[in-house]
Amino acid sequence: MSYAHKTVKTPVGLLKLVASDKGLAAILWENDDPKRVRLDHGLEDKKHKVLLEAERQLLEYFAGTRDAFSLPLDFSGTPFQKKVWAALCRIPFGETRSYADIAKEVGSPKAVRAVGSANGKNPISIVAPCHRVIGKNGKLTGFAGGLEVKEFLLGLESRHDNVI
Repeated sequence: MSYAHKTVKTPVGLLKLVASDKGLAAILWENDDPKRVRLDHGLEDKKHKVLLEAERQLLEYFAGTRDAFSLPLDFSGTPFQKKVWAALCRIPFGETRSYADIAKEVGSPKAVRAVGSANGKNPISIVAPCHRVIGKNGKLTGFAGGLEVKEFLLGLESRHDNVI
C-alpha cells in the first residue's frame, strides 16, 4: 500500500498527516517517536484529497466549529488495537473515559494495560481521540503529543460545548 503525507501548522505544532487511498492513516506529532507508529509516510502530496479534507476538518476543530470528524480512516494495527481505536472514536466530544472503561467496552475488562499500550500507539491522534482517555483517578496520563497538549485539547473541547 502506498501512502502520501502533508504537514499542517496547528495550534499544537506541526502535524504530519499520512493517508492512503483508503483514508487517513496517521497524524504524527512534530517530535513523535518514530517507533511509536511504524508506517511509511510516502511522498509529500499537498493535493491528496484525504489529506486536504483531514486538514480542513482539523482546522475547524481547532477553530471550535467542529466537534466530530467525518473522515475515512485506514488504521494499521492488530485486531485488538483496532478494537481499542474504534472505542476511542466513540468517546463523545468533551467527555473522557478511563483505560478501565475502554477495556470493558472492548470486552476485555482485565486488559487495562493492553488498552493503555494500544492507546499509546494510536496512529490517528485527535481524530481517534486518545487525549480523552485519562487515569482512573481522573489525572492526565501519558500522551504522545505531551501532557500540555492533552490538557490543551481537553480544554479546547470543554470551552466549545456549543459547537455546531
